Amino acid sequence: MTDTSRRSFIRTVAAGTLAVGGLSHAADRPDGDDDGHDDHQRTAHRPAFLHGVASGDPLQDRVMLWTRVTPPAQASGEDGSHDDDREPRRLALHWQVARDAEFRSIVAHGQVRTSALTDHTAKVDAGGLRAGTTYWFRFRCKGVWSPVGRTRTLPRGGVSQVRLAVFSCSNYPAGHFNAYGAAAQLAHVDAAVHLGDYIYEYGRGQYASQQAAALGREVLPAGELLTLADYRARYAQYRTDADLQALHAAMPLIAVWDDHEIANDTWSDGAENHDPATEGDWQQRRAAAIQAYHEWMPTRLPDPQRPDRIYRSFDFGDLLSLHMLDTRVIGRDRQMAVSDYVGATGFDAARYAADLAAPGRQLLGIEQQQWLIGQMARSTARWQVLGQQVLMARMNVPAPLLLGQISVSGYAALAARAASAPQTLSAAELAILRAPSIPYNLDAWDGYAVAREQLLGAAFGLDKNLVVLAGDTHNAWASDLTDFGGRPVGVEFATPSVSSPGFETIFPNENPQFFAAALQQLIGPLVYADTSRRGYLVIDATPEAVQAQWHFVETIARHDLTVQVGPTLRTRAGVDGRRIEPTA
Repeated sequence: MTDTSRRSFIRTVAAGTLAVGGLSHAADRPDGDDDGHDDHQRTAHRPAFLHGVASGDPLQDRVMLWTRVTPPAQASGEDGSHDDDREPRRLALHWQVARDAEFRSIVAHGQVRTSALTDHTAKVDAGGLRAGTTYWFRFRCKGVWSPVGRTRTLPRGGVSQVRLAVFSCSNYPAGHFNAYGAAAQLAHVDAAVHLGDYIYEYGRGQYASQQAAALGREVLPAGELLTLADYRARYAQYRTDADLQALHAAMPLIAVWDDHEIANDTWSDGAENHDPATEGDWQQRRAAAIQAYHEWMPTRLPDPQRPDRIYRSFDFGDLLSLHMLDTRVIGRDRQMAVSDYVGATGFDAARYAADLAAPGRQLLGIEQQQWLIGQMARSTARWQVLGQQVLMARMNVPAPLLLGQISVSGYAALAARAASAPQTLSAAELAILRAPSIPYNLDAWDGYAVAREQLLGAAFGLDKNLVVLAGDTHNAWASDLTDFGGRPVGVEFATPSVSSPGFETIFPNENPQFFAAALQQLIGPLVYADTSRRGYLVIDATPEAVQAQWHFVETIARHDLTVQVGPTLRTRAGVDGRRIEPTA
């Protein structure tokens, strides 16, 4: 497509008006509409594609296609309820894949059926495609065409460049999904990578919902998500967002969940935001959330008998292997909390250090860890990229900051005075400066130090060029990854959130630029931070280097796709690289 036609295509999708005709003609129906209705009945009782289309999990010869059809009764407003699951009404959908946006050259087509058993979502593993090729796809039900989506298969063999758009943390009531809409207009993106928190489970008026009513973005259902019907309804609401639909229609998605697709601070046997006494059995809630996730996302299950196993790999020819991980559900031990180590005599640093260094603490779990090491060992790609949720880099900060004894700006001023006039420091101030630095976020890899060391040691031993992608924190980060002995292993690039608030709401009295600069001074491996803006990350990989560029939207308080381009950093391949450096 030309740049002009591409932008026209995206604008039309975002407006929700892209249709390829009303009722299809016989020539458009290679396999017919097997619905038993004549044209008059179709016109009177027509379904609708209110949630757009999507593609995902591309391989060299295939890609997953997704849509949801709203049944005729619901589309016409006669009945807003779902069909009875005991006697589901099945709907036939026909799908097409073409080499052109006008569907003059159809290369694959078929039929798929859906019902209330899958919330009227439909997924197709469309095969027989050519590697490294752009395709267009669409669905039809009862003569009604879906919007058109564009997708792309993975390249094969020698590859000179791969571009990925990286996202995390899209909270519907917090503000508009401008980051999605802006990224949908990017040219030459091979895939979108979503690192989790695609939805949030909170009820109306809870987390980051202060402006929701004014923005017309109060969540549905109104309560916290607990049941399969709850999770399905929340996905349905998110997928009516025009910017989210535009992103899905523009490029294939490769996604993993984080915690909020289930509940805040999920671990293998529970979550911070789950109380069995009032919210029921954890395993039932977990299973419902996972079922809804796979129904509404264009995922391909590595093992259909184990829907909680979401880790999988994607090979972009000989250039890049992308390993998508689960650091939440399948193997994580319960998180530690700094507050558990504070008593009448202060902070128990010895007990804290001993528990943190426990050799059995798991984040990925043994099975997933062994799988990942095996995948990296077998891969001959130039770059090994980990798509995962939480920060892997060491983020140690002075303990008084975490314990609320002093602010970041106050600590920076104290450190400056210690350098210029140490004789002016009181005993209490000296005690603050002498306090140890400890991990700020035990929900991240910092809370699983041995597991991190095992993974970094494996990458170092395999002599791989390692790039880690992270989300979760809502802030932008770039850090060097070193093992415990200080040897460079790779780098980490973290994307800001799509709409969830960052540190600017936790530390409202801190100047965001000063705050980020102070963190860069305090945290040794940290090269770059932006803790107050929403947006996304673009990764460009070549055989020589992987380049990261942050894109920040101007606002989420109104629908505005204006983007401010942030810094560009890179890492070079080989033992002389594997650390972050500025671009020329």
